[in-house]
Amino acid sequence: MKYISTRGGVEPKSFEDVVLTGLAEDGGLFVPEQLPKFSTEEIASWAELSYEELALKIITPFVGGSIPEQDLRQLIEKSYAGFRHEAIAPLVQAGHNQWILELFQGPTLAFKDFALQFLGNLLDYILAKREQKVVIMGATSGDTGSAAIEGCRHCKNLDIFILHPYQRVSEVQRRQMTTVLADNIHNLALHGNFDDCQNMVKASFADQSFLPEGRQLAAVNSINWARIMAQIVYYFWASLALGGPHKKVSFSVPTGNFGDIFAGYLAHQMGLPIEQLVIATNQNDILHRCISENDHSTQPLQQSLAPSMDIMISSNFERLLFDLYDRDGEQIAHLMADAKSGHMKLSDTSLAKARKLFSSYRCGDEGMVEVIRSTYEDSGYLLDPHTAIGLAAARECSSNKSTPMITLATAHPAKFPDAVKQAGYHEDPALPPHMADLFDREEQYTVLDNDKSAVQTFIGENITS
Repeated sequence: MKYISTRGGVEPKSFEDVVLTGLAEDGGLFVPEQLPKFSTEEIASWAELSYEELALKIITPFVGGSIPEQDLRQLIEKSYAGFRHEAIAPLVQAGHNQWILELFQGPTLAFKDFALQFLGNLLDYILAKREQKVVIMGATSGDTGSAAIEGCRHCKNLDIFILHPYQRVSEVQRRQMTTVLADNIHNLALHGNFDDCQNMVKASFADQSFLPEGRQLAAVNSINWARIMAQIVYYFWASLALGGPHKKVSFSVPTGNFGDIFAGYLAHQMGLPIEQLVIATNQNDILHRCISENDHSTQPLQQSLAPSMDIMISSNFERLLFDLYDRDGEQIAHLMADAKSGHMKLSDTSLAKARKLFSSYRCGDEGMVEVIRSTYEDSGYLLDPHTAIGLAAARECSSNKSTPMITLATAHPAKFPDAVKQAGYHEDPALPPHMADLFDREEQYTVLDNDKSAVQTFIGENITS
């Protein structure tokens, strides 16, 4: 299996090289030259597999023989050993043909544990084999940072620098990152928003001259292909649990950076019968406007009660565009230049292709709070704000009521007590036992201006030997 850039400017790379490189040298994102395809019969034969066994089936073709099967099996088993629920990703019914896929059973209470526990173990394996050290640099709107730190903190061959927007993540999200104290872990609170953090990371990947000799940056954001790959698994898992592949299912996905829902698109392309993928956004609704109105104009970012979706530049959307434009890297390079200027529009043909599978919905803070309130009153089930937006989108956009609609529950409600309290829940949702003392733990982070020189100087001075 070889990987190519969405902008067509680099030679194909191996799986291991792509994991360590993250962003392609031409500014594009890596995708497989060809996707593996699974027949209906093959998918049906997986119905009785455990989550770990299913992950091995789906991930193996992407690895392309670079990791022996027994080693890959051990990496996968190690990655999900710390999840709190035996099912790893349990399904809960939320109404007639409405389901919630709980993706918050991992150690940091967010769906990103599925990819980042695996990525941390994968990096450790590859770096040890190559006798190489790297510098992790990532941006987070709340959940990626803690999941990346938890997944990578035991790795011996890397330093971690995570940027989050100062005072724009929830207190639980911040403390999950800043209370992990180790010489090789650094949390940087940047004056600005998530897009500023993400742009800082991309600029640093483009020019790594600030690093000591022999070091390179590695990505933990969803620009890293391994993260997308790991997320494909739970789409197959949920489908099989509800009668797939002989019955179609649909998914509603709360998304900001488009990585999670792009994994669903890949599952569909690989043979999983998905009828509909719903893009659920908050008031920072560039993805909804693009699909519904062909309006991809950037607008001022609004701070919301669903901070993980406070994103205006959705990096992984480029991966979908690459397919919508028949994998023409030159056209994608031009499109991304238009997107950077704030005025990208899709061709009629490409937009029509997208709308065959994707629909979209926007739900602001007021509507989201009402969904949390009504769901709790009706069923006693407490939603986090992002999942509430996903559930609202699922109910509004379902094109076929006879098809099961699965909302991806991306985080535990305890991470967002402000939203939950506004919905009428009168106390902070309880954190799981392993995190019960979170507010008593010592914090450590550095506040920096949104200045590339300041950030890169800090990183250069704090890399361990």
